[in-house]
This record gives sequence, C-alpha cells and structure tokens, in this order.
Amino acid sequence: MFDRPTPEQRRQLEAAGVASGLGCSIVVTMIVFIGGGVALDQWAETTPWFTLLGVALGLVAAGYQLYELTLVGRKDRGAGPMGRQIAKMPIPRRGTGVRNGTPARKADRHEE
Repeated sequence: MFDRPTPEQRRQLEAAGVASGLGCSIVVTMIVFIGGGVALDQWAETTPWFTLLGVALGLVAAGYQLYELTLVGRKDRGAGPMGRQIAKMPIPRRGTGVRNGTPARKADRHEE
C-alpha cells in the first residue's frame, strides 16, 4: 500500500492546496472584474473605458490576494483576513476520530 507522508511532505501538500485555492480565486476575480467592465461598456456604450477599469481593479484585487498568500505561512506577522479564514479551516486527521472537521460518533470509530 501507500506509506504515510512525512511531516515535510504533508506541509508541502498543504501549501500546494492553499496556493491552488488562491490561484483559482485570482482567476475568478479577474474574470468577474473584466467581464463586469465589458458588460458595463456594452450597456453604457463607452468602449473600452469600463473594460480598462475592470482590468485595473482586477489586477489590484489579484495583487492583494497574492499579498495575503505571502502572509499565510509567516510566523512573524499576523495573517490578513483571508489568511485568518484559511487558518480556521479544520484539517481532518487520519485515525483521530475526526471526519469533515467534526468529531465522529463513538459507533463510527474503529478501535484498533
């Protein structure tokens, strides 16, 4: 079967998970801002001003999300709002009786 990951491998996997989640968040942010700018341009017939504004706002929002990503792993500084939310997320541990962030019922646990 598979060996359990070492603590270093586990830390790397957790960091990759956080990074991929924030990467998807950045993509969605850019799509929303640029799409909103295009829609406003079509509605107000002001092409390309709102699209350019959407690109600029999207880049600012993406930059802020990247800044938050740098704060997640730092020990010397407190994390920002997104980092605090990530830190609150429960991580289910194998063999501890915790499933989906909530304790399992006694009947669900398998005693070894």
